[in-house]
Amino acid sequence: MIKAILRLNNLLILFLNLNNMQRLNLPEYKFKIRQKGEKYEIFDKIRKKYVALTPEEWVRQNFIMYLINEKSVPESLIVIEQCLKYNKLAKRSDIVVYDNLPRPKIIVECKATNINITQHTFDQIARYNMSLKVDYLIVTNGITHYCCIIDYSNKSYRFIENIPNYSEL
Repeated sequence: MIKAILRLNNLLILFLNLNNMQRLNLPEYKFKIRQKGEKYEIFDKIRKKYVALTPEEWVRQNFIMYLINEKSVPESLIVIEQCLKYNKLAKRSDIVVYDNLPRPKIIVECKATNINITQHTFDQIARYNMSLKVDYLIVTNGITHYCCIIDYSNKSYRFIENIPNYSEL
């Protein structure tokens, strides 16, 4: 009986903490979340393991689900925290989407909802792209999403209103 009460108490605490996660400008998805000590973890279906549930991770996991469910990106072609080299420094991209060849096609940079997307954010993703040379750059804080397409022949880019479906890459 006491174990059941403690379990219900833990579920109530988990429910209250998840309600404190900001609602995103994305469809709602279901996640496996567990408590580990005083912290919470969310199951990353790409890495197939639990990771710390931080505000940025909340945005990343929701955006991964958005890519899979709304944009038809195959799970097997998504890489999380891919290591990149820039000026001999090791960096990690949040999300990289590949095509079937496999060539990188999209880099996604995720920020927590309380982080404004600035020129610095775009500079960061542009540095990552110097090694990957993708066609699309996406920056999101879960509330606002920016997507641009790179035109390498004209050395330019332009923002596009909609994130493309996988079949359009």
